[in-house]
Amino acid sequence: MNVPVAANVLGTIGAVCWSIQLIPQIVINYRRHNAVGLQPTMMMLWAWAGVPLGVYNIVKGFNIALRIQPQILTLLSLVTWIQCYYYEKKWSIWRSLALVVPVACIMGGIQAALIIALRIAQDRNAQWPLILMAVLSAALLAAGVLRHYLDIYTHRTVRGISFLFVGIDAAGDLFSLVSVLFQQELDILGLVIYGTELILWIGVFACGGYYNLLPWVRSRGKRGKATNNAAGNGELPTVCSRTSGRQTGPPVEAIAMHDLPSSTSVFRTPSGELEVVRHRSRGSITGPSDP
Repeated sequence: MNVPVAANVLGTIGAVCWSIQLIPQIVINYRRHNAVGLQPTMMMLWAWAGVPLGVYNIVKGFNIALRIQPQILTLLSLVTWIQCYYYEKKWSIWRSLALVVPVACIMGGIQAALIIALRIAQDRNAQWPLILMAVLSAALLAAGVLRHYLDIYTHRTVRGISFLFVGIDAAGDLFSLVSVLFQQELDILGLVIYGTELILWIGVFACGGYYNLLPWVRSRGKRGKATNNAAGNGELPTVCSRTSGRQTGPPVEAIAMHDLPSSTSVFRTPSGELEVVRHRSRGSITGPSDP
């Protein structure tokens, strides 16, 4: 289909999604001051995937939104990648910048050189270098997400990753995929690049539903059933009080709302639960202060 307006609008929406996709993940890492479960390998693979993807989109003459999209992907991926070292390896800000800035410059230089080289090759009717860029980009994007699949398989849970980030990224892939359909010339490799990642993200959502959401729903159901049974028998649970030590009253939640880990969904991860336990343990050890 040749509908330039639709291609530009959809491509712009996809670019906006990709512009903000990693921001929720970056914010969550900042708020909890750790990046437990987040795979730095995945972020670095994504950063490098933006290089051939940018070359491919620019040389193919895609709309401006799709040309900018890979640059944003690389930038945000590098920020998230260096957060893993800053929080988990306790690197200083200057040491982190000393690593990530040269890496970003190298990536930019490589992309600029490849754009010039592939345009020369295209003028000589050589198409295989452009195909190589598309395949390399798709492979790096898929490898990055598959690295997280390995973590899911190892720990039997989806940890460290923001599901809001996953949803926004999947939406960006979907809009970009449809945008390619409205280009003047249907580009099969473009469809493969965005379609591959979209399918992989759907798989991450499925794993999150199975390993994280389903156990959470079951535990809430069992807790509610136990409370109803106790109420039906005329029993009230005994809970601890700071003043008297024990008291009888209505059931209370084991974890207060303000104790919940920073997250963008109900999918709580083991790292978040660990922070809650530590917080509550410190409170129980110190106890109430004397007046």
